[in-house]
Amino acid sequence: MNALIQTIAIAALPVIFAITLHEAAHGYAARHFGDPTAWQLGRISINPLRHVDLVGTILIPLAILLFSAGNFLFGYAKPVPVDFSRMRNPKKDMLWVAAAGPAANLAMACFWALMFKLSWLAPPFFSVPLARMAEFGIIINCVLMVLNLLPLPPLDGGRIAVSLLPHRLAWKFAQLERWGFPILLVLLFTGILGEIMNPLVAFAARAIETLFGLY
Repeated sequence: MNALIQTIAIAALPVIFAITLHEAAHGYAARHFGDPTAWQLGRISINPLRHVDLVGTILIPLAILLFSAGNFLFGYAKPVPVDFSRMRNPKKDMLWVAAAGPAANLAMACFWALMFKLSWLAPPFFSVPLARMAEFGIIINCVLMVLNLLPLPPLDGGRIAVSLLPHRLAWKFAQLERWGFPILLVLLFTGILGEIMNPLVAFAARAIETLFGLY
């Protein structure tokens, strides 16, 4: 139990920022391309309290950590409202708005890789928890980046696919959105999602760690 509490304490900061800054990035990109909806609602902010969803950001991740003994994690923040009809070129701009979230996770994974390297210079009492937090930050951001890039609406990868497909195919593919979350849950509980994601997450994490000279 003590080990699990320590894991939750170490994971809390990386998880909250990984989930909430992902959503803030969508809002910022939407505003850049002409939709001020998220900005008007105060959702373009690095303040996690503006994005935290009690169930998705706190209760579900805690429950999954408890039941998986700290070996698995999943969560979400309040989705940032985006009105694609207000953008200058909705179908084209959708790609960049969708890609902003995974891009934010990539940037945060690189940030935590830098923190891991800086932990080598810290005093021992501080270096160990910082290194563990940084390691968790790299992994959780790689997980969220890979998960959201899967080509399944309403995930970001699904919206990117809709943006890239011809109009007729894009419209048909977008109809999957109502079934996207149930499909994701089926893939999760059957183990298929893990089979798809694990090698991709491992590759992304190793690439970042190699880039920052952590190995």
